[in-house]
Amino acid sequence: MNKRDREFKDPRGGAAIGVRVVSRTTQTEIAGKTEDGAVKIRLTAESASDEAANKELVNFLAAQLGIEASKIEVVAGAEARDKILSIEGLSSVEVEAKLFPQDS
Repeated sequence: MNKRDREFKDPRGGAAIGVRVVSRTTQTEIAGKTEDGAVKIRLTAESASDEAANKELVNFLAAQLGIEASKIEVVAGAEARDKILSIEGLSSVEVEAKLFPQDS
């Protein structure tokens, strides 16, 4: 990722988060945060840059956050391992608390 801030943000109507995808793992899981604040997520998908990985990512996060997958959109980086996601209806505080309950 470049030097841009990847911390959780609160745009109008929801949250925006930076995500770093690690593909070809044995299970889909949250693996912590990167140095610049992006959520590190391991996926079983073959490549972080394909549509299957984006679908797996969105469905996994929807389940973790307790929302419909249609409320999450990959707004940047759809064909890269570093992505920015828009999450409708939750604040950045709510997203972070649900993804990292041990930090709350």
